[in-house]
This record gives sequence, C-alpha cells and structure tokens, in this order.
Amino acid sequence: MSEFNNNPASGAGDETESTRKFDEGLIAASQDSLSEDEQAAVDALPLGNALLIVRRGPNKGARFLLDADLVTIGRHPNADIFLDDVTVSRRHAEISRTAGEFTVRDLASLNGTYLESARVEAAVLSNGSELQVGKYHFTFYASKKNS
Repeated sequence: MSEFNNNPASGAGDETESTRKFDEGLIAASQDSLSEDEQAAVDALPLGNALLIVRRGPNKGARFLLDADLVTIGRHPNADIFLDDVTVSRRHAEISRTAGEFTVRDLASLNGTYLESARVEAAVLSNGSELQVGKYHFTFYASKKNS
C-alpha cells in the first residue's frame, strides 16, 4: 500500500486533484440553487426590494429583506442585520438603495467586506452576487419586478 502512495507514477495525485475539483463543483452548484421556499420568496419580492440569503456560515439559510433605503449590517444589537460573530465589526457595512440600485459600502470594518471574493470599499450589487461579511456569505437577489 505504501508503494501506491509513494509512487508518483501511480497517479494518486491526479485522482485526488480531480476529486477535489469535483467536490468544489458540487459545493458551488448547491450554493447557487435555491430551495422552493427561497425561490418563492425571491419571486414574491415587491418592486424595488431585494433579499440577502445566508449561503455559508452561521445562520445558514437565514433571509434578510432589503426594503429600506439604508440597511446597516453589524454586530451592534441595533444593526438592521445583526450578525452575532466576532468576525463582524459592530458597524461593519451598509447597503443603500437608490433608484432601484443597491450599493454595499464598508464602514472601515476590521475584516473587510467582500463582493465576489474581492475586498470592496463600495460596490453595486447585482442579482446573484455573493457578499461576504465576516464568516457570513450571502447571495443577493433583487426583485424580478424591477426588470
């Protein structure tokens, strides 16, 4: 058995690599798909509103309605979206809505705010965008009634 593991010609490394890629594909596919309840919630969004769904991290599956012109995100109990985790700053980020467009803005948080895995100071959210605040990974869904 040690010969199989130590022999580079055995192809063991190739199998491991291909399995890793396969698993990453499955994970990505499962995160992108919505349950029937989630799809119904997205379809029912009123004009000009949006929804954040926690895809990974604490509170996986939680949904947050973005129905105000300014929504605060943070570890402070008065935040509109309260995220109780030390990886989240008390005043971490905010999402503003202007003319049906949603923009996330980092509020000088310690761990940063990420959109599509890139750290951002401010960025426009688009349908299906992945937003990360601390350990929380959200997917953003805008009302389909906007389009």
